[in-house]
Formats: sequence, C-alpha cells, structure tokens
Amino acid sequence: MRHRRSVSLSFVVAGVLFAGCSHAAVRPSGSAPAQIASGPLAAGLQTDLQSILDRARADSAFPGAFAVVGTHAGVLAEYGVGQLDWAPSPRPDEHTMWDLASLSKVIGLTTAMMQLVEQHRVDLDAPLQRYIPTWTGKNKEKVTVRHLLTHTAGLPAFKAYDQITHDPDSMAVLMFNTPLDTLPSVRMVYSDIGAYMLGRLVEQITGQSLDLYEHDYIFQPLQMRETMYRPPIALWNRIAPTEVDSVQRHRKVRGMVHDERAYYLGGVSAHAGLFSSGHDLARFAEMYLNGGILDGARIFSPDMIKLFTAHQVADRALGWQKPNGTNSAGHKMSAAAFGHTGFTGTSIWIDPERDFYVILLSNRVDPTRNNNKIGRVRVTLADSLVSTYDRLVHTTATK
Repeated sequence: MRHRRSVSLSFVVAGVLFAGCSHAAVRPSGSAPAQIASGPLAAGLQTDLQSILDRARADSAFPGAFAVVGTHAGVLAEYGVGQLDWAPSPRPDEHTMWDLASLSKVIGLTTAMMQLVEQHRVDLDAPLQRYIPTWTGKNKEKVTVRHLLTHTAGLPAFKAYDQITHDPDSMAVLMFNTPLDTLPSVRMVYSDIGAYMLGRLVEQITGQSLDLYEHDYIFQPLQMRETMYRPPIALWNRIAPTEVDSVQRHRKVRGMVHDERAYYLGGVSAHAGLFSSGHDLARFAEMYLNGGILDGARIFSPDMIKLFTAHQVADRALGWQKPNGTNSAGHKMSAAAFGHTGFTGTSIWIDPERDFYVILLSNRVDPTRNNNKIGRVRVTLADSLVSTYDRLVHTTATK
C-alpha cells in the first residue's frame, strides 16, 4: 500500500474534493460527462478517458462505452462515449446497464466464495465432492475448490450445449455431467463449466439460488441497485444491446444475457448473466480498496482480499486474473493488481498498491462478436491512466 499516503496528500494539494463515498450525492444524472473531482489529477484522468474512448468509438471498437476511475475515497473521473446502439440511441452514462458476461465470475461468484470461505463453510482444498457428492466421474474426486477457482480442474473451457438443448433442466444436466479432459493441476484452462459448478456449490451450501444469495449478501448491502440477473423489461431501455443473434434467438439481444449457455439455463449462472452499471461497479471497487467494507457494510475481511487476490498459477489468483504483461491490465499495473474481463466488452482492474481502479464497460459485440478491437483499447486505457495517475500523484506529493 505504498501509494496510499501519496494519494491522500494529492487530494489536499490538488484540491480534489469528494462528497463521501455515496456517488448519488456527487454524480449528476444525464448523459454529459461528469467531473466528479477537481484538480490536476482528476483533470488529467478525464482528458485520458475522453481522448482514448473518443478515438476508439471513431474506430468502431464499440457503439458506446462508459469508463470510470477512482480510489477508495470515490470517483476521480468518468466518461460516456457514443450511443447505446449503432442506431440512434442515448449516450451511455453511469446508470447505463451492461451485460457483464464473465465479470459475473468475480463480481458475483468470487465474492460469494470469499464469504463462504471466511465463514468456514467452504475449505479451498477440500474436494468439490465433499459438498456435492453427486458430482461423479473419472478423477472428479481429485478436483478441489481451489482447482475450480484457478481454472486448473481439468475441465474443458466450455461445450456448445446450446446446440443440443434449449431446455434449462437438460442444459443443467449436461453442464453438471461434463467429464474432465485432464487430471487436475495438469494445465490452466479458463472454464465456464468450472465456474458453473462453483455456482452450484454456493447454492448447495447456502440453500439459496445464486441470484438471491448474491442480492441478499452482496448487492443489497453495497447499495448496488443496478446489479442483477434477469433485469425486468421496464429496465431494458437503459441496457446496452449486445449481438444480433441470427442463429437461435433471431433478434438483437437486449436485456437478456448474451451468453447462450447462461441464457438457456434460465438467465442465472455463475459464469455469466449479471448486468450492472458504472455507478455500481465503482462502489464494488471502492469496497475492495477499503478492505472489504463500504458505507458501513462489511462484505468480507482484508485477509480474504489478500488470500483471493494473491497469485496462484499462470496469471490466475482465486477467481481473479493477475497482470502478466500481455493481458488487459496493460504493462504498468502493480503485481498486487487483480481484475477480469467479460466477452461482451467489459473489464475491471483494481490496484491496491496504488489505491486505484479502472472500469471499462462497452458492448463491443454489437452487432457481431467478430469485432475484437476492444483488446487494444483496454491496454491503451490502462497504461495511459496509470501513467497519468503516477505522474500527477508524485508531482503533487512532492510539492
């Protein structure tokens, strides 16, 4: 946490002001960019956001995007660019809701697992069969909870089960019965099926459905009112659409999860299905940087953060991804940083050494998943923001 003192000093010297951690008190509504803080640090970060996102939109990397950066104390800068769709539509703002895709694995699932481990209801090194005895098959008795969280269980990445069945119960049976490809610990293969099984574990231990558990113990305490599975139709006009599905659903997907397996599971799965906003994800990141607590709501302890965000294998922590010099963290995040991406064009990176987070939300799959320009945008944005942050924090701290 070596930058924490410098950041606090920069707030005083640069005149950066916050109205507490409740964004509702400081964020204006509407589509115009909001300068949440004042001073050179906030202005420099705002300039980076606008420049990079404007160029990306002009390059057709996405129809629209929203990015927010901040510290444990609140938002430093945010910016919405483009439109919710390529057709005439509103500009994204902090309350626009996005299909998080695989960010569901960390915002929902990993947070739930951290709580259950802290409560001693789950042992990371226990076999999954301790909790789900019916999960049987060759070598499955060797798979631990840790294997599943680090994607080293030996499971395949995914299977196109949506081409076999559209029935939720049948889909669940296929996911549950997927055999291992290899023994555990042989290799790291990022697996939606492994995340799905951890979601089943949460339900088995808590006696609640995954969506209800996450609402009751994560999103509601954090006042993340725009974070949910299966958003009601009344909210769809605030949700950025994703892909034109010409194969199965025969429509532009909006308000329903983009991931086909999650969709046919009924819209709720640990690997995909969550929708959220920049406003809510900023609160989530600030909770992590505050040691697991925000506005009096304790989600888990600082010890759980250290445990789950420490490097495990390859570029993985427990649930979270770590910087490796080639992924979406860019080249300048500290070794303490952790984050994740979502297939639809979403990403979050939290750097506790700097006391800094970067969130980018987009619908790069609108109208097609074949648009892969988001990869360059993520790296450019992370590198530029970290460089500006370091430069201006250092400058104001030494004055």
